[in-house]
Amino acid sequence: MKREDIRNIAIIAHVDHGKTTLVDELLKQSGVFRSNQEVAERVMDSGDIERERGITILSKNTAITYKDTKINIIDTPGHADFGGEVERVLKMVNGVVLVVDAFEGAMPQTKFVLKKALELELPVVVCINKIDRPEARPDEVVDEVLELFIDLDANEEQLDCPFIFASAREGIASYKADEEGIDMTPLFDTILDYIPAPEGKPDAGTQVLISTIDYNEYVGRIGIGKVDNGTIKVNQEVVIVNAHDKDKCNKVKVSKLYEFDGLKKVEVPEATIGSIVAISGIADIHIGDTLCSPENPVAIPFQKISEPTISMDFIVNDSPLAGQEGKFVTSRHIRERLFSELNSDVSLRVEETENTDSFKVSGRGELHLSVLIENMRREGYEFAVSKAEVLYKTDERNHKLEPMERAYIDVPEEFAGNVIEKLSNRKGELQGMGSIGGGFTRLEFLIPSRGLIGYRGEFLTDTKGNGVLNTVFEEYAPYKGDIAYRKQGSLIAFESGETVTYGLFNAQDRGTLFVGPGQKVYAGMVIGQNGKAEDIELNVCKTKHLTNTRSSSADDALKLVPPKILSLEEALEFIDTDELLEITPENLRIRKKILDPTIRFRSKKKA
Repeated sequence: MKREDIRNIAIIAHVDHGKTTLVDELLKQSGVFRSNQEVAERVMDSGDIERERGITILSKNTAITYKDTKINIIDTPGHADFGGEVERVLKMVNGVVLVVDAFEGAMPQTKFVLKKALELELPVVVCINKIDRPEARPDEVVDEVLELFIDLDANEEQLDCPFIFASAREGIASYKADEEGIDMTPLFDTILDYIPAPEGKPDAGTQVLISTIDYNEYVGRIGIGKVDNGTIKVNQEVVIVNAHDKDKCNKVKVSKLYEFDGLKKVEVPEATIGSIVAISGIADIHIGDTLCSPENPVAIPFQKISEPTISMDFIVNDSPLAGQEGKFVTSRHIRERLFSELNSDVSLRVEETENTDSFKVSGRGELHLSVLIENMRREGYEFAVSKAEVLYKTDERNHKLEPMERAYIDVPEEFAGNVIEKLSNRKGELQGMGSIGGGFTRLEFLIPSRGLIGYRGEFLTDTKGNGVLNTVFEEYAPYKGDIAYRKQGSLIAFESGETVTYGLFNAQDRGTLFVGPGQKVYAGMVIGQNGKAEDIELNVCKTKHLTNTRSSSADDALKLVPPKILSLEEALEFIDTDELLEITPENLRIRKKILDPTIRFRSKKKA
C-alpha cells in the first residue's frame, strides 16, 4: 500500500552549495513560521560550531505541509568527513533533492552523495542553486550533472530526472534557467510529482529501522527512523534486532513516540507506514537496529558505514600547567566523554590502549576529529592530542596499503604551478587540469591522505586565501613512499616562567612566535616556528640585566612583532610526530612529547 499523504526526502549536496539555506526557504514558504516571526539564518544548523563555520555536521529532521501532503525533510552534511551521516539517513527517504552550485558545478562530494543515492535506487530531483550569482553558468552545470549521472551508471529512469533552477537566498525557483521565479512552488510541485510516496504493509508486524540517534540529557537516547511496515504505538512491546549482529534480540517497551512538525517534535500515540518517528525510553538503541513485533522479528538490512581513515591519540594532559584550566582532566572523564560520543557518531572509533591514560580515536578526516576536540574543549575538558596519522591496511600478499583521496582544487591561474609542485612533492598525481572561467583553474589530483595532513594552511598562504580545496576518499592503494613534511623546525622554551618583552624581542629574529608577553610557558613548550629546519631552544623569560650606566638607546621601547595565534586546525596541522597539542578550555599549547631537553636529545639520537 502507498501512503499518498507523505513524502520523505533528503537534501544532499557538496559543502556550501546551499542545502541549509534552501531548507530555510521551504520552511518559511510552507508557513512553519509566522509572517512576523524573526528567524535565524540557517535555522537548521543548531550547533554553535555549525553556525560559526557555516557547515552542517549532523543531519537534521524537519517536516512541512504542502497541499495537504506532509513532506519530511532531512538536511544532510556536505563535508566528506561527515559522509557517514549521509549514508545512513538515505535509508529513511524515498527520494533526494541534489543541490548543485550554478557556478562551481559538480564537485567531489556531489559525486559521493549522488553515488550513494543511485546505489539505493532513489529518484533524484536536481536543483541548480545560486542562479543569481553574476558568474553562474547553469546550462554548463546541467551538462556536468548529466555526465556525472552517466559516470555513475545511472539507469534510464534516473537519467530522466527533473531540473529546477533556484536561488535559495532569494526564495525563488523556476523550471527553466532563463525564467524569472516568483517563489518555491516549482520545487514543491516537483517533489510531490516525482518523489514516490512511501510504501509498506500497514497490517503486517511492526518494522522500524533506526537510522539516526539523537541524545537528550533528560530522556537519554532517542532513536529516529522510518516505519517500514505495520504500526508502532506508545507502550507497545517490541524486539530490537540487527542485521549485522545476529545474536541481538532484546525485548523493550516504547515509552514515548514523536513525529516532526516544522522544527518541533510532537508527541503522537501511534504512527504507521511512511512516518518518520523519534522513539525515546530505550537505553540500548543503536544505529542499524530494527524495532519489530515480538511475533516476527525480522531485521531490515543496513549498509555498513565507511571505515575511518585517520587516527589520533587523546592523552591525559601531564604538562607542568596541567589541571589549571580544565574542569574534566582525568582519564575516567576523557574515557566517558569519548565513549558517549559513539552514541551519535557512527563514523568514529575509540580504542583503549596499553597505556590507561591514552585512547586511540579514529575518524573520517582532520575536520571530523577537530570538531570533536572543539566540542570537548568547550565542555570544559583538558587533554592532549598527537599528530593525526593515517590508518594503513595490508592486502593478501602482505603489501602495505594506504588511503587515497581525490582532490579538486580551484585556484587563480597564477598560483596553479606552485600548487602542482607542492602536491607532487607530497606524492600527488595530477589527473586533470582545465579552466573554469573567472581566471580560475581547476586541478584534479589523486593523493595519499597523509599528503594532505598539514597542507591546508600552506595552501591558503600559497593562493593568498583565494584557493578552494575539496577532497573525497577514493580507495586504499599501495603505499606511495615516504613524504617529507614540515620544512621548518620549532622554537622551544628553555625554561618555565612568564614571557618577557626583552626575551621575546631577542627571540623574534629566529622565526615566527606563537606567544606574546606575559604568557605562561614551560620548558619543552613550542613557542614558535623556526625559519630553518632544526629545533632551537630559547629563553623567552629572560629579563635585561640592570647596570649602573645608561646607554643612549636604553629607554627606547622594544618593538615586538604581533605573535601568530594558531587556530585549532592550524595547530593540528603544525604539530610534528614528536609533539603534542595541549588543549584546555582557555588555551592551545604545542609541546614536545619529551619535555626534558637531555632525554629528548638522546631519544632523537637513538631514532
